[in-house]
Amino acid sequence: MKDTINSHQFDISCDDDAQLILSEKELQLVGNTVLEEEGITRPCLVSISFVSDEHMHQLNRQFRDQDRPTDVLSVECERPNDPDLFEGEPCELGDIVLATAYITRQAQSFGWTPQDECRLLFVHGLLHLLGYDHLEDEEAARMEAREDKLLELVSPHKGKGHVTLTRHRSELT
Repeated sequence: MKDTINSHQFDISCDDDAQLILSEKELQLVGNTVLEEEGITRPCLVSISFVSDEHMHQLNRQFRDQDRPTDVLSVECERPNDPDLFEGEPCELGDIVLATAYITRQAQSFGWTPQDECRLLFVHGLLHLLGYDHLEDEEAARMEAREDKLLELVSPHKGKGHVTLTRHRSELT
């Protein structure tokens, strides 16, 4: 993992009935690496919340009209290149919400540790905040390739394998 020095800030919170899957230090290192690799030079603020399945269910219903929990939600606020931001003004990039119990179960089904799955989903959420998507096959291939590259940089296990987002695309139906 690269140790980057910059002015990005990560506000990390955890519901009482959830657990922090990755340490605050690792979340900061991963977040800084992703933003640096994406060429983001403007200081960014990112909120990261670890929540219960019940809380995620409510958020997924509210923001995506999906009446079920999910693994990760990204709620975009501003883009770093927003013309309304003054030079040097921090960008409130957005919120990433991670459902810890859901992630732990999902990790088992994919043969990963909860930490590996959480790392992937945090990178995935950050890329969504930066404008990536996976609704179309071409977009998904671009996002998967970017996730592969970024995970290779931040994962303590090199060569973990190719990211497949088809599981996320199947949630859309």
